[in-house]
Amino acid sequence: MGVGTFDRGIHPEYHKELTSGKRIESAALPKTVIIPLQQHAGAPCVPLVKKGDTVVEGQKIGDVKAFVSAPVHASISGKVKDVELSHHPVGVRTLSVIIEGDGAVKQWPVNERVSLDSLTPDAIRGNIREAGIVGMGGAAFPSSVKLQPPKGVTIDIVILNGCECEPYLTADHRLMVEEPEKVVWGLTAIMKAVGASKGIIGIEENKPDAIEAVQKAASNSSNVSVAVLAAKYPQGAEKMLIQAAVKRKVPVGKLPLDAGVLVNNVGTAVAFYEALNWGKPLIERVLTVSGNAVSQPKNLRVRIGASFEDILNQCGGLVREGTGVIPPSVEVLNGGPMMGIAQGTLNVPVVKGTSGITALKTVSLKREGYGPCIKCAACVEVCPMGLMPYRLGDYGRAQRTVEFKDWAGLSCIECGCCSYVCPAKRPLVHWIRVAKFKARTETVKVAK
Repeated sequence: MGVGTFDRGIHPEYHKELTSGKRIESAALPKTVIIPLQQHAGAPCVPLVKKGDTVVEGQKIGDVKAFVSAPVHASISGKVKDVELSHHPVGVRTLSVIIEGDGAVKQWPVNERVSLDSLTPDAIRGNIREAGIVGMGGAAFPSSVKLQPPKGVTIDIVILNGCECEPYLTADHRLMVEEPEKVVWGLTAIMKAVGASKGIIGIEENKPDAIEAVQKAASNSSNVSVAVLAAKYPQGAEKMLIQAAVKRKVPVGKLPLDAGVLVNNVGTAVAFYEALNWGKPLIERVLTVSGNAVSQPKNLRVRIGASFEDILNQCGGLVREGTGVIPPSVEVLNGGPMMGIAQGTLNVPVVKGTSGITALKTVSLKREGYGPCIKCAACVEVCPMGLMPYRLGDYGRAQRTVEFKDWAGLSCIECGCCSYVCPAKRPLVHWIRVAKFKARTETVKVAK
């Protein structure tokens, strides 16, 4: 039987070998953490603590009553040093709770395991909301919201994204190899919450050890299976994954639930397991630290709020010029090289959506500037959404949002395939992001 795939896409150099065989290690307990009050799509939280308060690991420190939101929790025990604006890895400054640790470590009941039969869908949704769980593949959409589809919408399939098609990143790969039982259990919890009859875990064929481990863990589940997919970027994007795994197409402008499918990340499924069995909120995550500018690439289990500098130092560090400074010869990304966001400082915290920290020598990024479009259509040939990136890029650069939307620019998933293949090295994704941001801003102004 052939492997599943989707139309178009690219085959970048993956460099997975740097960490794919390395077991997950626990990073050292940070002395100080910076916990942003917005680590999710939707409304930001308001602080529940103030300067001078004592907090314990797992304590809720931020929340809001908005439906589309997720609370945040203290990832270490200690004293609140301040509540102030601080750097965020998406490139903005957000209100954050800064905690100085006291070295205490909470013992979670890791041997506990509840029966799913004892949990109602409402109980699952409520516990997941209280645990502050969001999509851990990067989008960070509140999981409790995804578990409550609109009335009249039926979800019959839940797909777990185990593709991890982004170069360098292997955190999800290692989770599937080392903790496959948690992955499968978390999937069945999601299925129960939304009433789905079938669960599928999509894994690219270049991860045979993960495929074997998950298939073994799912062997006693008649309604859970593994879909082996082609190693191609962006195989892990929701619409591409749905097309490859179940041959369904999400209509333009619609969501996966409109095709009867719910997609979650394997890391999210593990967080479900720990929240529902141990009562543990999302205070840490597994991420990959890799790239040709990292001395010792690793897969690490990291507390939310730990600084990029601290984590990189635990991987041998970078060649740098002073504390917290990134040298001109190195680019540090929140995420992988295709969709990651470049950082201007290492004094930024790991957040719930940080799937990896990638450090690359800038010579490997080919940053010699860009030339005019030569109308070769290479970007059109690889765009998995069937768009015309060269035209959308021009509209974005000129901030012509009407034409941008007319040419379906809002359907762009910002995967970076177009920029990757462009022989003129035009920053198409950057221009498209500008247009999307301006379009959203205009929509908000009209609404007001």
